[in-house]
Amino acid sequence: MAKKEEIGKEIKELKVKIQEDKVVIGVEKVLKGLRNKTLHKIFLASNCPPKLSEDVYYYARLADVPVVKIEFDNEELGIFCKKNFFIAVLGVN
Repeated sequence: MAKKEEIGKEIKELKVKIQEDKVVIGVEKVLKGLRNKTLHKIFLASNCPPKLSEDVYYYARLADVPVVKIEFDNEELGIFCKKNFFIAVLGVN
């Protein structure tokens, strides 16, 4: 389990990237970004479906991209990103 300081650091980093509009939202776009090696970090919601997380971890290993599972569920992540839909996975350019 990650320490509280590390989790806070990841959330702050994600918030900055959202404000800079350097995030990719959605499964298909994230997987495409991983295949093209254009993403630098992936964030998964705490309740991300198992099949989706397996796919993301697989492609992230191939592209050598770190995957961070954050404490937000998909609804909270959607609210955090100021979107009116649930978000299970985010990629950072």
